[in-house]
Amino acid sequence: MSGHSKWSTIKRKKGVNDAKRGKLYTKLIRELTVIARNGGDEEANPRLRAAVQNAKSANMPLQTIERAIKRGTGEEPGVVYEEAVFEGYGPGGIAIIVETLSDNHNRTVSDVRHAFTKHGGALAENGSVAWMFDQKGLIEVDAERVGEDDLMMAVMDAGAEDLQEAEGVREVICPLENFEAIKRALESSDIPYGQSSLAWLPQNLLNVDVHQALSSIKLLEALEDLDDVQKVYSNFDMPEEDLEKLIA
Repeated sequence: MSGHSKWSTIKRKKGVNDAKRGKLYTKLIRELTVIARNGGDEEANPRLRAAVQNAKSANMPLQTIERAIKRGTGEEPGVVYEEAVFEGYGPGGIAIIVETLSDNHNRTVSDVRHAFTKHGGALAENGSVAWMFDQKGLIEVDAERVGEDDLMMAVMDAGAEDLQEAEGVREVICPLENFEAIKRALESSDIPYGQSSLAWLPQNLLNVDVHQALSSIKLLEALEDLDDVQKVYSNFDMPEEDLEKLIA
């Protein structure tokens, strides 16, 4: 496992700004609504359980969570969102995967294509980029609340593949089939966790120069800022000292 690209570090540093812009709740509400279509019971719908945990970690009010779920199950009227995944290339040939939830597919395609084109990238056909990534379970644990050895003891027997640390967070990475088992293992060990999701992790990282990195960051931020975009993944990498200059 190559681990995250530098985009993951940048997103973590800028996450508070996303929340202030009101984007975070909107994305979480859409996710809850779509996932709840497969059932509003968290025990019978593991994806919903994860989405609810993510919403709670973001301090979303319980009433807002419940209303989003009811919209998904049809108990309350609401907009119908559809999931779509886009693939493309950015400056320097970096690979990008974009997950979206939208009530207007044509608008989403247009917006995503415009962001790629404006910032030196290009949309690609489905399958042209996804093979460079593995879809894994990703669970975040506060590094200050649990030591690495204790965390490893709790999750390895449940099927975790790797532990990584980034910006004060320990990330537990696992195969999709072990995702729920690892969360249960954390709970049984009284280890609280925050965000948990299925993520596209790059098999290999692509080094780019500072100029390409700047252009790549602008493209990835432009995609993240689109209302219909839920998550963006990339395989771009660069020397740590150059990264610090960019995000200082």
